[in-house]
Amino acid sequence: MIGCSYGQFFQVTVAGGSYQEGLVTHLQGVPAGIPLQEEEIYFDLLQRKPGQGELSSPRREPDIPVIYTGVNAADTMTGFTNEGYTNGTPLTILIPNLDRHFEHIEQYRTTNRTPRPGHASYASYEKYGQWDDSIGAGIFSGRYTSTIVAAGAVAKKILADRGIEIFSFVREAAGIVMQDMEYDIIRDRIAAFKNIRRDMDPVYNLIFKEQRFRPGMRFVEKIAVLAEIEKMVPDIKRPPLSDKEIAGLAEQGLHPVLNCPHLESARAMYDKIIAIRDSGDSSGGVVEVVARGVPAGIGEPVFNKLDGELGRMMSIGTVKSVEIGAGLRVKDMTGSQCNDQMFMKNGKVAFSGNNSGGITGGLATGQDIVVRLSIKPTPTIAKPQKTIDKVSKTDANLAAVTRRDPTIVSRVWPVAEAFTAIILLDQFIINIAHQEMRKIYDKRS
Repeated sequence: MIGCSYGQFFQVTVAGGSYQEGLVTHLQGVPAGIPLQEEEIYFDLLQRKPGQGELSSPRREPDIPVIYTGVNAADTMTGFTNEGYTNGTPLTILIPNLDRHFEHIEQYRTTNRTPRPGHASYASYEKYGQWDDSIGAGIFSGRYTSTIVAAGAVAKKILADRGIEIFSFVREAAGIVMQDMEYDIIRDRIAAFKNIRRDMDPVYNLIFKEQRFRPGMRFVEKIAVLAEIEKMVPDIKRPPLSDKEIAGLAEQGLHPVLNCPHLESARAMYDKIIAIRDSGDSSGGVVEVVARGVPAGIGEPVFNKLDGELGRMMSIGTVKSVEIGAGLRVKDMTGSQCNDQMFMKNGKVAFSGNNSGGITGGLATGQDIVVRLSIKPTPTIAKPQKTIDKVSKTDANLAAVTRRDPTIVSRVWPVAEAFTAIILLDQFIINIAHQEMRKIYDKRS
C-alpha cells in the first residue's frame, strides 16, 4: 500500500487499522520550537471519536494520543528551556486501539464473506485476497481518520500562529439544510461546542484533568496508564445531560451532540437522523469548512492548484464530492452573476461576493476559503441487502450485525477541518519559500 502519504513540505504518512494494535501519524516538516502536548491533540480527537451518543457508533475508543518522537525529552542544555518543544525531527503520534473485544471480532468474521454494499470490503478483497485486513474494515474503516485529525491538530496550531483559522460544521444532514448565518457567529459557536464537548468528556477528565498524563512522562509510563484505561473502557460513559444543561446549551445556540451552529436546524436534523436510524437505515449530508486569513497567492499551478489540492478530501472514505464556493451552482449562473467583482475599500482589495470560494486560477484570493463535502449514508445498515459471497462468488443476503453509525456527517467535520489544515500548511510553506526567493530577485531589479 503506497497511498498513505500526503504533502511536499509538510508530509503526513498514516498507518494502522480498525482492529490492529492502533494507528500512527508520522509528520515531516514540523518546524522546530513549537510547544506540543498530547492534550492539545486529544482536544481535536475527542470531537471525532465514537461512543458519544445516538449519532455515532457505540464503540468506545478513547483515542488517546501518545507523542512518540519529534519533541525534546528534556532541556538540552543548562539555561535552555526546550523540553516538550518540537526539535525539527519527524513527529510521530500513536493512537492505540483500546476497545477491541473478541465478540466484536467474531461478528465481523461471520459477515466478512458477504461484503456490505457501498463499502470497500469487496474491492479490498479483490486487491489483497485472503490477506485483506477485513476485521472492522482495517484501514478502510472510518477509524483511520483519527490519524488525519491528529496531523491536522498540529497543522492548525502552526497555521494559527500565522493568523490562519479553520473551522467546520454540519451544513446539511438527512435532507435538512441549515439556515444561513454570519461566519463570525458560526465560528464562535463552533468554538463553544468544542469546549463544552471537552468539558463533558470523561476520558479528558481521566487522562488530562486528573493528570494521569503529565509533562515529562516517559513512553512506558504512558502505556502503563493506557493499559489501566483499557480495563476501564467498558465502564467509561459520558453521563446524560440534564434538562437544565440542555437548556443552558440552547441559550448559547448549541445542540448537545450535533455541530450545526443553527439550533433549530440542528434539532430538525437530529430528529430526522434518528427517525431514519429507527427504520433500520442511515443518512448522509454536507459538511462545510471555512479557512480565514489565508494570504492571497497561495497555491501551485498547474497540478497543485489550491482547489485541486482541497479536492483531495475525496480521500476521506465517505466523501463523494468536494465543491469550492458556489460549486455545482455555477452551471446555472451567467458570468456577470458568477464573477466576484473587485473594488478598493479602506486601501484594501474587496470583493462583491465569494462564488469562487476564495480561490481563482488555483490561487488563494485572500477571501474566506469555503469548501463543502457531500457525505454519503453509512453503508452498514440494519436492513436486509442483496450481496455476494466474495470467496465463492455466489449470491447471498446480508443483515448487518456489526456496530454502526446512523450517520457519518456528525463525525466527518473534524476530519474535514484537519485535512484542510494539512493541505493549507503544506501550500503555505511552499509559498513562503517562493516569496523568499522572489525577494532576492526583487532586490536586484
